[in-house]
Amino acid sequence: MKNLLKIGELAKQANVTVATIRYYESLHLLEPVSKAENGYRYYDETTVSRLQFIKQAQSLQFSLAEIQQVIDVRNQGEPVCNLVKALLDQKIATLEQEIQQAATLKTRLDAYRTSWVARPLDNPSAVKVCSLIEEVGLPSPG
Repeated sequence: MKNLLKIGELAKQANVTVATIRYYESLHLLEPVSKAENGYRYYDETTVSRLQFIKQAQSLQFSLAEIQQVIDVRNQGEPVCNLVKALLDQKIATLEQEIQQAATLKTRLDAYRTSWVARPLDNPSAVKVCSLIEEVGLPSPG
């Protein structure tokens, strides 16, 4: 078994934990090249590359399910770049929506802060914890 790595060696080379490798195996993101009778798993250099790919995809906020989708398409012998582009487009659309929601929230918070500047402090013995928050209307659902 020359040039094969045990799971601990693979983890060290890829800078991940053994538990991470086992988890990725359970999701079928990784597979050992061989498994000895003693239960040891052995991996080759392509597994190191696969782990690097997973980490790179995660750095782009791809979920493990999305990474699995990409790997499945690749394992079927199909090109994956169109899938990756589509997933990236979905991420960008989601981020744009989250940015808009964050901007709306910031505008709302700025308005509260401005309106609260001159408000007197609550009496600590009052029933209300903080009249500022308790007077805020709840946003409508959706």
